[in-house]
Amino acid sequence: MKALCWHGKGDIRCDTVPDPRIEDARDVIIKVTSCAICGSDLHLMDGQMPTMESGDVLGHEFMGEVVEVGQGFTKFKKGDRIVVPFNINCGECRQCKLGNWSVCQRSNRNAEMAAAQFGYTTAGLFGYSHLTGGYGGGQAEYVRVPMADVAPMLAPEGVDDESLLFLTDILPTGWQGAEHCEVEGGEIIAVWGAGPVGLFAIQSAKIMGAERIIAIDTVPERLALARTYGATDIIDFMQEDVFERIKEISKGEGADGVIDCVGMEASAGHGVASLVNTIQEKLTSTQRPYALMEAIKAVRPCGIVSVPGVYGGPIPVNMGSIVQKGLTLKSGQTHVKRYLETLTRLIQEGKIDMTSMITHRSTDLADGPELYKTFRDKKDGCVKVVFHPN
Repeated sequence: MKALCWHGKGDIRCDTVPDPRIEDARDVIIKVTSCAICGSDLHLMDGQMPTMESGDVLGHEFMGEVVEVGQGFTKFKKGDRIVVPFNINCGECRQCKLGNWSVCQRSNRNAEMAAAQFGYTTAGLFGYSHLTGGYGGGQAEYVRVPMADVAPMLAPEGVDDESLLFLTDILPTGWQGAEHCEVEGGEIIAVWGAGPVGLFAIQSAKIMGAERIIAIDTVPERLALARTYGATDIIDFMQEDVFERIKEISKGEGADGVIDCVGMEASAGHGVASLVNTIQEKLTSTQRPYALMEAIKAVRPCGIVSVPGVYGGPIPVNMGSIVQKGLTLKSGQTHVKRYLETLTRLIQEGKIDMTSMITHRSTDLADGPELYKTFRDKKDGCVKVVFHPN
């Protein structure tokens, strides 16, 4: 089969690889009908995540048709169309029973490796390094889905792939990012990054009742989408001082909640801070926490800092600001299964715009290496890339 594979920093190829096979009674094999490139895939492309190996199949946003099931498997049957969350869940461990699906204790085949890095294991993830289990990803024609009786969801009849695909990651990620801000109505929420996750965080904050939603980015197409998705205020971080603008918008109070949807590959803003941060990056870290640093500064005292953006290792953070301002920091990979029912209902009710951010489509995975570059470099107005390989 064809699949998009990692072969080193900046080297994504469309390879021919062995078809997946059933390895356990709880497995299903799906024929991928839709998959996407996620912003966190760019962290892999840019060499920011450890433990990648040449030939690893990429991709964690995918759905498709069941073509084979494990012996005695009953949840799905051949021909069913299913949505597959990016985290793999056993359904039996303490964390799964608590609904903390992203930190399942049994699905990561390399749990000891993850524990050595983070203290405890995370869940297994599709297509996202050997630190999270080394599972083959979904930017492929076929995928093995382990523990398929827990997290995957049967696609509702009459709803097309593109209206469901982002349930696998970026929609619940944006929703969880906003939920972490404890929006009850009337708040000021600032969102760093108007990429796909940021756009869903904006929509989510609007649905939850935020009064002012500030979108922070510099790409014109993304800022325009942010406005249509519910942002009341726009800040171009290359043209304005973000902190001063948020103070102005909030009448000196600061944002009630801030959401870092950028993560480890943020770009520094304008002015002296840009130079200082660039020097710091050279000296202390390959990861760039500029968005997080700004968010911590701009949130009001006793406010909430929500971090759905991905970080893969140590970064310099102003802990003094967190302590002295009494901030709450909430983060984590998304507990996708926790939100599937609620978000599917909102999609069916037409309350979430699922498709207008899709700017590039392809039916051929061979286009993948070039589309990865287009997405990374934000060329040709690229916001989101979707493949329909079968």
